[in-house]
Amino acid sequence: MSESATSDVRGMTVESAFAGMRSVTPVVFRAGCPDCRGCFELAAGALRLAIGATSRTTFYSFTCPECGASVRKPAGERIVELLTGGGVRTLRLHSTV
Repeated sequence: MSESATSDVRGMTVESAFAGMRSVTPVVFRAGCPDCRGCFELAAGALRLAIGATSRTTFYSFTCPECGASVRKPAGERIVELLTGGGVRTLRLHSTV
């Protein structure tokens, strides 16, 4: 990094760094309930992701906002990438072996 770029960063305030930003759109995920067949959007905070040692033990879960059912669905690599990138809380499952 050049000397002038370094001095510019050190002199930057939080206000000036975020001056051009207006607002951040929250991430929402589309989901469906296998029990009531409802389709809806959920915020990242409504989902949980569990990453296990295999594809069989990697899943995401949520509570259906329409019928209250607990829903658990498998999560492949792409789903894991989208959920973690969108701020969904993640639990890493460890083997007991």
